[in-house]
Amino acid sequence: MKRYFAIFAALILIWVQPARAQSILRDAETEAMFKDMSRQMIIAAGLSPNNVQVVLVNDDSINAFVVGGQTVYIHSGLIQAADNANQVQGVIAHELGHIADGHVVLADAGYKPALGISLLSMVLGIAAVAAGAGEAGAGIFAAGQQAALGKVLAFTRVQEATADATGAKFLREAGISGKGMLQFFKKLANEEYSYGLANIDPYAQTHPLSNERVATLTADLKASPAWNTPLDPALEERFKRVKAKLEGYVAPYARTLNDYPEGDNSIYARYARAYAWHKAGYPDKADAETLALIAARPHDPYFLEIRGQILLEAGRPRDAIAPLKEASELTRYDPLIVTTYGHALIATEDKSNYAEAERVLRIAVNKDSDNPFAWYQLGTVYELKGDTPRAMLATAERASMTGDFRTAVYSARGAMAGLPPNSADWIRAQDIALTGQNQLDDQKRKKK
Repeated sequence: MKRYFAIFAALILIWVQPARAQSILRDAETEAMFKDMSRQMIIAAGLSPNNVQVVLVNDDSINAFVVGGQTVYIHSGLIQAADNANQVQGVIAHELGHIADGHVVLADAGYKPALGISLLSMVLGIAAVAAGAGEAGAGIFAAGQQAALGKVLAFTRVQEATADATGAKFLREAGISGKGMLQFFKKLANEEYSYGLANIDPYAQTHPLSNERVATLTADLKASPAWNTPLDPALEERFKRVKAKLEGYVAPYARTLNDYPEGDNSIYARYARAYAWHKAGYPDKADAETLALIAARPHDPYFLEIRGQILLEAGRPRDAIAPLKEASELTRYDPLIVTTYGHALIATEDKSNYAEAERVLRIAVNKDSDNPFAWYQLGTVYELKGDTPRAMLATAERASMTGDFRTAVYSARGAMAGLPPNSADWIRAQDIALTGQNQLDDQKRKKK
């Protein structure tokens, strides 16, 4: 019997597996690029660019997904596989189609019929086994699970095809060519063939086959007035940089040096090698690459950012301050860069830098409250300045967002004890304490 329940459990997991991706990659330059390249499509979808996020996931598979809310998750492997920014825009348009069409919310419509079939097959199978027909019962189980799986797969294929059409509409209305969408589906089709999947059963897939998607979308995309819109050179330049630095960060450094050999002195190659050398533990070589980048473009905030990061992590926080400060100012205090700047100020262990560290870290958490490292650094500077209540509040914020509700409640209550009653910080600490206690109480009830 356990085997048949396991089969149905696997059926249900079809929809939730993308959420098991490894980790989120935060990078200021990449997030700025995602924001700019998706803005017009988000508006075409009737959504607010302030509410939709495109998030990079550290996973080398070629995938993108949504799991609820208004967040699009893009695997790092997809960025590495894409040839240009327009291809990534096609993927984002498709995922925005899922969001705008409410596919995650409507998932129950696909599950319920499948669940009914599965449960009925279990009941009939148990009855057959009880009557002494063991093999017949097993056959009923298997047939029921297969039918249920087919129901869900058919449902997901319809949703994927719908998202394709909706994404094509968003591209058209945003004035973005659909060539990239077709190019990427053709790339996926080639992947299917290269892995010997030419004869796969199209009815056993969660998505329509890539060649089918190309055939279905081609006429509609070519009819768009935006079809022959040329690639944006500035956006393509940004994409090449992001792709290079991403490889330097996530790939084995030997692979990066093979793809971007030391004789290649292009901006992209130096950028990739800077991250690769830094990750591999060669700070001098990494710093040499960043110095060459800055010599070529002295006021590029992201080149300044990586130089500051390398210097900071090499134990030279004082030297890191100047490039990180300039990078912060040039990006209008991007919260990720500002957090690194605040970290460098704290790491100098110079009390005269603590006020500036507090100032910029408060900017960071105000702009991006879901940044646990920024809250950690802000709590550190409060502790160094002797402001224990606010240090505890920062700890409570960080613990709350990471799911450590016990620490969140303890720290929030400690903060409340030392903060002026009914002040903004006191009220925030109270909110965290109440929310965290509710979470702990729910966990206790579930264990009973």
